[in-house]
Amino acid sequence: MAVQGGTSRNPGHLGVTPHRGDLFDAACPTRQLLDRVGTKWTTMLVLTLDQTDGELRFTELKRALTGISQKMLTQTLRSLERDGLVTRRVEPSVPPRVFYGLTARGKSLAQPLAQLREWAEIHMPQIQHDQDAFDRSL
Repeated sequence: MAVQGGTSRNPGHLGVTPHRGDLFDAACPTRQLLDRVGTKWTTMLVLTLDQTDGELRFTELKRALTGISQKMLTQTLRSLERDGLVTRRVEPSVPPRVFYGLTARGKSLAQPLAQLREWAEIHMPQIQHDQDAFDRSL
């Protein structure tokens, strides 16, 4: 951990905060990022893009993410692009063809999201059983 100007800095923080963050603080940048990354649409989008060898068109993503509205897909893609997790490429044609892919940082997010998905799939039957038992006890 480097110390600069009397403030300790952890890798990846680029001087934004003097510490790793406080998830209990609503203004914490780490918390804000986790709020975005933790949505179902972000998870599904990152995992879908990770399964390709390159890019997918907007329409292909819309088709792959069953139930997502065009507005939500656009908002999610813009947030991920803003965070440097997704690239956007426009091919000049009529109509324009828009392609999306993961950046290196986005690809690094895919592995923990895939692990979370696997955990959920493994534990979901027992969780559903526990939910049913809880609901019956009310």
